[in-house]
This record gives sequence, C-alpha cells and structure tokens, in this order.
Amino acid sequence: MAGHYYLGDRPDQSDSLVRKILIGVCLTVLVCAAVIFGVLYVNSAKISRILPAFEASLQTREYEKALTMYRDIQSQVLEEDPDKAASDTQERLVMQSMEELVYTRVDAIEQSLRADRYVPSADDRAFLEQMGELTGARLTLWLQSLCREYLLGTIEKPTLEFIFVQIGTYPNVAAAAEPLTKEIDTIEKYRGDVQTAEQLFTDKSYVAAVEKFAEIISATTGFVREYSQLRLQECEKVMYDPIMKECDQLLATFKYYTAEDILSDMARIFPDDQKVQSELLEATSNTSLVVDYKGNVEMICVKPLIADTTLAFSSANVGSTDSLMLTTDEFKAILAELYAKNYILVDVRTMTDQTNEDAVVQQTLKLPEGKTPIVIVLENDSYSAYQSGKGLCRRLVLNDQGQICGEYLNAAGQTVVSRDAEAIGILDSFVEQHPDFSFDGAKGIVSFTGYETVMGYITNTDQVDDRNTALTAVGLPVISPSADDIIKNQEIVKEMMDRLKVTGWTLASSTYGFINANSCDIETITNDTEKWLTQVGSLTGEVEVLIYPNGDFIKGADPRCVYLKGMGFRIFCGVGPTAYYVFGDNYLYMDRAMLTGDTLRSMDYSRLFNVSAVYDSKRTIR
Repeated sequence: MAGHYYLGDRPDQSDSLVRKILIGVCLTVLVCAAVIFGVLYVNSAKISRILPAFEASLQTREYEKALTMYRDIQSQVLEEDPDKAASDTQERLVMQSMEELVYTRVDAIEQSLRADRYVPSADDRAFLEQMGELTGARLTLWLQSLCREYLLGTIEKPTLEFIFVQIGTYPNVAAAAEPLTKEIDTIEKYRGDVQTAEQLFTDKSYVAAVEKFAEIISATTGFVREYSQLRLQECEKVMYDPIMKECDQLLATFKYYTAEDILSDMARIFPDDQKVQSELLEATSNTSLVVDYKGNVEMICVKPLIADTTLAFSSANVGSTDSLMLTTDEFKAILAELYAKNYILVDVRTMTDQTNEDAVVQQTLKLPEGKTPIVIVLENDSYSAYQSGKGLCRRLVLNDQGQICGEYLNAAGQTVVSRDAEAIGILDSFVEQHPDFSFDGAKGIVSFTGYETVMGYITNTDQVDDRNTALTAVGLPVISPSADDIIKNQEIVKEMMDRLKVTGWTLASSTYGFINANSCDIETITNDTEKWLTQVGSLTGEVEVLIYPNGDFIKGADPRCVYLKGMGFRIFCGVGPTAYYVFGDNYLYMDRAMLTGDTLRSMDYSRLFNVSAVYDSKRTIR
C-alpha cells in the first residue's frame, strides 16, 4: 500500500493556501507583464512606422497629412512624465527626426530666397504654408534674425524687403511678419547708432556702450528697443567683473582720479551695488577739485643711488661716485622737500595728445589747485659691472610682496635686499605714505640701456662680451650664462617691467649703448636703436620716451631724429638746470635737471629743495 512519511510536523492547511496565493500572484504578474510588453511592442512597432510614413507624405506632397502625424507624436511627447521629459524616448526621437526633415528643406528655401532672390514654387509655398506651425515658427525666427542682421549691417534693405514680400503673407507667418515689416524703416534709422554701440561693446568700451544702448532705448520702441534692452543687459553682465577688477587695481596703485571717473560711471549703471559705492567713496576721499595748470613743468634726473656710503666714499671710490650719484638719504630728503613745497608727480605722457600719429599736441594738465607738476627720471637702471664695489646696487629684485628692491653688497660683504636701496623702492614707499604727492598714481620715468645688462641681468647673448669686459676690468671672474639662464633672466626682468608699468612708472630708452646721440651718424643711430628695440624693447613693451645720454640731443628736424620718431619715440629729454619744454614737429622735448653730488654743490636748486637740508654729511668734503 502506498503511503507518505514525514520527518517532523505534518504540513498545515494554511501553508497550502499561502502557496496557492503566491502562485496565483505570480501568474497574474506574468500575465500583466505579457500584456504590457505586448502593448509596448505594438506601440513601438506603430511608432517605428510613423517616421517612414511621415517622410512618404512629404514626398507625395500630402503636407496636411504629414502635419497631422507630427502633431500626434508631439502630443505624446507633451504628455510624457515631466521627470522623463529630458530623456530620449522613442517618441521624442521620432519627433526630432520629423523636425530635421522639415527644417532641412526650410533652410534650403531660405538660402535660395536670400542668395538667389528665389520666388518659391507652388510646391514650396504649399509646403511652407501647409506644414503650419512647424514651418511657421522656423520662418518667423528667420525673419527676426534677418531684422537683427539688417540692424547690424550684414544684410541690405532690398534683400530684406524681397524676403518679406515672398513669405511675409503666409498664414502661419503673417502674425509675426506684419509688425516686423512696419519696423524696417525704424531699423534703418537707428542701425548706425546700434552698430556704434556694438563696436564699443566689442572694443570693451563698456561704459560708452551702455550709454549708447541707453540712448537708443530712450528714443525707440518695438524691435530696436527690445534688441537694445537685451544687449544692454548683456553688456552690464559682461562688464561688471573686469571693470571692478580694474578699479581694485587702480585704487591699490593710487590712481584715484581715474578710479573716480570709472566708478562714477559704474554708480550710474549699478546704483544699488554696495561694492561700487564703497570703492567710489574711497576714490573720492583721495581726490580734490582739479584746475587747468599753466606754468613750468619741472623734470629732475638721478642715476642709480649710493646704497652704502662707507664703500662709496672710501678713498678708492670717492671720485666718480661722489660726483655723479646721490645717496639714498639724499634722495629721501629731496622727496620730502618737494612734497613740502607742494610739488606733485605727473606722468609726462599726460602732457601730450598723441591721437594723431603725425602730430604731438600739447595737452593741458589738470591738477589740484596750488600744486606744481614735476617729473622724476631714474636714468639707466641697468647696473654695469664697473659700479661693483662702489656701494651701488648690482641689480633689482622682487621681494616676497612683489615690490621692487635694490640688491647690493655692503662694506662687510653681506648681500642686502631692500626697497630703501634704490630710487624705485624709495619713491614707491614715499607715495604709499603720501598718496597726494602723486597725481593719479604717477611715479616717474625709468630708462634702460642694454649693452651690458638690463636691471643687472644678462637678457641676451649679445651682452655677454660687454659684461665680461667690464667684469675683467674690475677684477671679477667672467661669466658664461646658458640659454636657459638667459631665458630665466628675461622672465625675471619682464615681470619687473610689468610691475613698474602697473604701479605708475613710465619706461624709457637711454639708447642701447648709452651713446652721445648727436655725435653719431645715422647708421650708428639706426643700429643702436634696432638693438635696443630688439633686446630691451621686447622686455619693456612699446616705449615713447628717449632719455638722451649726457643730454646730447638731436634737433627734431634732423633726419636722425625723424628716424627716431618713426621708431615710436615722441618724447625726448635732454639736460638743463631749469624747467624747460617745447612742442616741436611731432614730438615733445624737455630738459632734465641732473641731481648729482657735483650739482648739489654747484647748482642753485632752491626752487626745488634746500640743499643744506638734503646734503649727506657722509660725503667727502670737496
């Protein structure tokens, strides 16, 4: 007899019921899945047939049928779950393919309309009209873009009007085309103004661009106004960060007057911006009312300073060093005296209007009332080896704060790096303490030769022989810098040159070989200038000031000077004890008063400072 045997408890009836329920649920799920899959398969198959049918309808010119297919698929896309709207569903891909088919043909017709003055055929017109909103939206956007092009000058009026005549009356376009047609004459009237504003925008003259767009907006309505409002907003968005960064730099370098002008414009454009208002307050707190200045413009000149008087005035070195150089203490004292006498530093270039390449025109200086302008020249900061052991700097360096310092060996043989070792650092520091000594951040002129070093660095292989000759003459070992050394030196010097320009200094040439220019023929002048521009000018950038060595100037009509003007030099400085300048044929000439040990003892500079108050007692009495 058959039987069943169990190890353990006999199964409960409830367990059997649970099993049946689970089996039933599983069967139900499988059936539902099959149904859903079947529906999806059928739907997918149906969708996959739509695109070929759509394309066939276009080919058989059944445009209304094709439009119906498009609208059906579009409605399915619009009914999709918003969370999935960005995904590439099959419906969405089919709709995009439909659009691409239509837009390709529309674009081809548009190109023919514009390039060939094409009059649409009956079939093309039927296609453009009967495809309804699908072609209408595309054509409307095109007409709007053509109006923008006309405004900007990249399409002419006859072509624009022809296109509007051809398609502007189509039922699916007319509602948008009619008001645009009425705008064409207004666009023509203001296209010049808009193009001016756009050019200002392109040139990054943002404030002027904003003002021009605002002017157009106030005078127009409709298309031109809407376009200008959009561009005004874009200009405001683009301009803010770079202009405020520029203003940060201007304030940091004491260019308060320039900063005030820019920030005043920014305050009109961004009246509620707190950063603009704060920086404007800082600028205006450091400026005063300016008036036209009429009078002499002083120019004084110093050579590299004596940093260590013990070395400089030792018996072996006292001669030329004492005669030609000032000490750092003397230079500091002179600055203090000039400040007390209400002198103010100015940028020599602000005396000129050079907008015309063929003429340098005098520009009236505007200064705070009661101030007298002065230009300080630091001549030939190139640091020859011949100066070694005389208490002078051997090169310029940047400290950890990015400030330019002098580096020298003191009497004890120690290397000293200090801002107080050279005129650049001393003047920078003085202006930091007395910003009102500088008009709009101006410092002075620094001139360079190139025959031995630039700033104390070998920056070209052409300098090595001259440097070694000088080193040998003073009993120092010769050098043999590698190509990598020279490239590194160029980078160091370029960084300091850029720093000088940012902080208010004007860079200048003292010729490549420190030549007596008026004693040289045109060939010598040409060769020397080409070398300076190639070897030094590549580090300074464009310069327009030439400091004639020893004051040996060339008259402006001389062919040699004409050549120099053609090379970009427009401001020339000679030597003279009194304030003197003259505007000649496409140039400004100024005399510079040399400040040396000898001139302190022999010249009357009482208009500038009290000699007894500045004269360094450590000098050898001569």
